[in-house]
Formats: sequence, C-alpha cells, structure tokens
Amino acid sequence: MPNLTYHDKIAVLDLGDDENRFSPAFLDAVNAHLDTVVADGAQGLVTTASGKFFSNGLDLDWFGANPERGPWYVGEVQHIFARVLTLPVPTVAALPGHAFGAGAMLAIAHDYRVMRADRGYFCFPEVDIRIPFTEGMAALIQAKLTPKTAVASMTTGRRFGGTDALAVDIVDATAAEGAVTDAALAILAPLGGKDPGTLGAIKNTMFAGALAALAAARQTD
Repeated sequence: MPNLTYHDKIAVLDLGDDENRFSPAFLDAVNAHLDTVVADGAQGLVTTASGKFFSNGLDLDWFGANPERGPWYVGEVQHIFARVLTLPVPTVAALPGHAFGAGAMLAIAHDYRVMRADRGYFCFPEVDIRIPFTEGMAALIQAKLTPKTAVASMTTGRRFGGTDALAVDIVDATAAEGAVTDAALAILAPLGGKDPGTLGAIKNTMFAGALAALAAARQTD
C-alpha cells in the first residue's frame, strides 16, 4: 500500500512495490496521504514506486466483481486525478517502471514527470483493450499533451520508452536506474516556497475544463 515520507520539506509518496492498481483501499490511502501533504505544508510532492511498476492503473478484477459500483469507482479514480492536478504544491511523478492506463493518467496529472531511461513503458492501452476513455480522462490527457502526442498515444496504444516519451514531451526528463526520485527532487528543489493558495488557484484556472469533466462522473457512495 502507499506510504508517505519526507525529504526535507518535500513529500515523497511511494505507491508500493507491486502493480499498484487502484483498488478502493488504495484510493483511500492516496487520498489520506494527499490530505497530509497539504496539512503539513509540504513544499512539493514526488510520487513514485518501489517496484518495476509505477502503476498499472484500474483494478480490473475489483471492477469486474463489482459492476454495480462501476460509476462510483470511476468517479473516485477521477477525483484522485483532479486532486493531483490541482494540488497547491509543485508535483513530480517519478516513474521507475511501467505506467499503464490510469497509472499513466495519474502521472500526467502531476506538473512534471521523470522516467527511467532504460526500462519501463508509458502507455494508454485503452484502444487495444476496448475500454474507451471517459470524457474526464480524455480531457486530462489532452490538457497535458500536445494534440499530436495525444493522438499518437491515445489512438494507437503505443508503448513509449523513456527516451521516446521525452522526445514527444510526455515526460520532462529521464534518469538512470536508481536516480529517478533524485532527479524528481532536483526539479522541485528550486520551486519550494510558493504560496499554496495562489498556486492552487492558478492550477484550478489552467485546468478548469479538465476539472469539470473529471468531476462530472463523481457521485456519492
């Protein structure tokens, strides 16, 4: 399960050492950690993982076993995306390995992304697994990627390695094995001390369209 530590005043959220799929319990844990990041006055957030996956996204086993809760589940997943997208501190996703589907969307919701150069793929496989993007998911991706890259990633199911992802601006930097989190921390180091209220307001304005689409799916339990 996810755990939260600190590097000086920068929070480091480790999603775990397995596939880090978005079970309801996983989502609850991430929400709680985001609450802590804000309450503690952290000056930045790095989200990473300690295994070969950053995240494989939706918990399809849980989803398949609970079809009646599908709309609620999608709403809760999109709520996490919205929270990260507008978190009032600078954020970096540090990808030590694969980021697929909703896991890749979680990475996209961060301000910046660092990916291991020599291993791991960034992929939106929805077109190949016959799961269309929701309006909120599509809006999130299109708010962060250029139109050309959005088409290349959303309609083909292409798996981007670190170097290829950097070339089309899916990620902002690559790093060697074992150096991904340090590279993410280096991005955040000069960005500390931003006023949270101002930064949060700027992000809410920047991504108003995506936020509205993400929020539209959420419902009470």
